Amino acid sequence: MSKAIVLLSGGLDSTTVLAIAKAHDFKCYALSFDYGQKQSSELESAKTIAKQSKVVEHRIMKISLADIGGSALTDDKIDVPKYSKSDEIPVTYVPARNTIFLSFALAWAEVIDCQKIYIGVNALDYSGYPDCRPEFIKAFEDMANLATKQSVEGEKIEIKTPLISMTKAEIIHKGLSLGVDYSQTISCYLANSNGEACGECDACVLRINGFNNANIKDPTFYQ
Repeated sequence: MSKAIVLLSGGLDSTTVLAIAKAHDFKCYALSFDYGQKQSSELESAKTIAKQSKVVEHRIMKISLADIGGSALTDDKIDVPKYSKSDEIPVTYVPARNTIFLSFALAWAEVIDCQKIYIGVNALDYSGYPDCRPEFIKAFEDMANLATKQSVEGEKIEIKTPLISMTKAEIIHKGLSLGVDYSQTISCYLANSNGEACGECDACVLRINGFNNANIKDPTFYQ
């Protein structure tokens, strides 16, 4: 069995990606981040999901993007807004987050001799973050294959994005077909310590709409 690193936030998308990687018979290593986000209940979900999925190893990397700030998810001076249909990149965008997360995954991949990195980015039902687009993923993959010892020696890195062109409803149907329990996942930017979602932020509304469009009962616990 080949190895795969899966970026696991504890949310709907990353949990689906983990299920997809396992369905492809990869030995999965889950990687989560305690990056200074205002709500950390998603990390408890990630722990539960990783354990239930029987990953080979689950690591939670502690880094402090809150020291940089500039995002409603990490900066106490910026409030998390309610859902908006604006075409502007929202204040919930965390500067360079996926670039940083993928870089940590890339480093770990070198250590464990792994050439597949899975990430649950999506470019349809999403908040408009620039680091969720196919162009970014392609550019990062190109960089990874220039920057790493294993790629120079012939083991090429692949950044796998199985959800990138799927709607949220399609993602939900895919996950359910693989046995994902979405009641264990947390997507909300303002979930409380009990993991209850606000129901009003971008992540919540996209999730709610996804379940509605999929004609599936939403198992999320709301405040």
